[in-house]
Amino acid sequence: MSIHATHIARPVTVSRVMLKVLAALLPGIAVSAYCFGPGVLLQLLLATVTALGAEAAVLRLRQRPVTPALADLSAVVTAWLLALSMPPLGAWWMIVLATLFAIVLGKQVYGGLGHNPFNPAMVGFAVMIVSFPAQMAAWGTPLTTLDAAAQLQWIVTHTLPAGSNLDAISSATPLDVLKTGLLQGGQTAGQLLQQPRFGHWGNAGGEWVALAWALGGLWLWQQKLIPWRTPLAMLAGVLAVSLPLWLWQPAHYASPLFHLLNGATLLAAGFIVTDPVSGSTTPLGRLIFGFLVGVLMVVIRVFGGFPDAVAFAVLIMNMAVPFIDQTTQPRVFGRKGGRHA
Repeated sequence: MSIHATHIARPVTVSRVMLKVLAALLPGIAVSAYCFGPGVLLQLLLATVTALGAEAAVLRLRQRPVTPALADLSAVVTAWLLALSMPPLGAWWMIVLATLFAIVLGKQVYGGLGHNPFNPAMVGFAVMIVSFPAQMAAWGTPLTTLDAAAQLQWIVTHTLPAGSNLDAISSATPLDVLKTGLLQGGQTAGQLLQQPRFGHWGNAGGEWVALAWALGGLWLWQQKLIPWRTPLAMLAGVLAVSLPLWLWQPAHYASPLFHLLNGATLLAAGFIVTDPVSGSTTPLGRLIFGFLVGVLMVVIRVFGGFPDAVAFAVLIMNMAVPFIDQTTQPRVFGRKGGRHA
C-alpha cells in the first residue's frame, strides 16, 4: 500500500492533465451525440484509432519510444478536438485524412509533443476545409430522424437506406446558411434567423453543445489546468468586433450571441486557445493572443470566404506567439527597469 503525504502535492503528469481534458469534453460529446446522433461517436473512434496508429508509425520511423508517447494521451486529445470540430456525419475518410495531417504534419514533423508551433487539431481542420469546403459544410440537421444504422451506413459507405431524407445529413451549418443568405441578398439577418435551424439563440441543438463546451472549460479552469486570461480575452475579442457591427447594421450582421454559440467558438475558448504549447505563455501575452484570435475569427467569418474561422484565427496567431512572448516578458525583480533578456 502506498502512502501519500497530504501536505505534498501530487506530481502533475502529462497523462493526468490529458485525461482531465478528455473528461472535460465528455459533457459536450454527450450533448453532441444526442443532438446529431451516434455518428459523433464513430467519428471519435475513427480519429482516435488513426491518431494512435499515425503517432506510433512516425515514432518508429524516428526510432523513438512508442509506448510512453501513446500513454501520455496527447494524441487522443488532438483526435477528439479534431473530431468534435468536423462534421458529425462526414464520410469516414475525411476524419481519417484530417487526423493524419494533424498528427504527422501538425505534431510529429516538428518533433512531437512540446515542439509543435501550431495547434495540431487546427492544422488538420484547416487542411480539410481548404481542400474539401463543400464536404466540410455539410454538417447535418440536429435532432435528425435518421436512426443509428442509417447514420453509420452514411459515414462508412456514403449511401443511405431507401426513403431516407438526404437533407438530414447534408444541410449546411447556421454560420454558412446566414453568410450565404446575406450574400445573396433579399433577406435581412433577422429574417434568416427566423428559420427553425437557428433555434432560440442562433443554432438549434448546437447552442446546447456550445454551452456544454463552456461547462467543460470552466471545470478545467476550476482544476487550475487552463488560465483564465486566454479564453476570456478570446471572448472579449469576439464581442469587440461583433457587437459594434451588430449595433451599426443589425439587418446585415449577426448578434454577438450568435457568434458565441455557433461554430467552434466556445470549444476553442476552453480547449484550443488554452493549449500551453502553441499558445502564448506570459500573462499579458495570453490576453493579446486570445483577444486577437477572437477578433480574427469574427473578421474572417464576416468578411472572409469561410463561414467558421476558428482554425485560421488560431493558426495565424500561433505564428505570432514567439514575438508576443518575447515582447511581453514580465519584469524581473531586482533588475533595473528590465525584462528578461
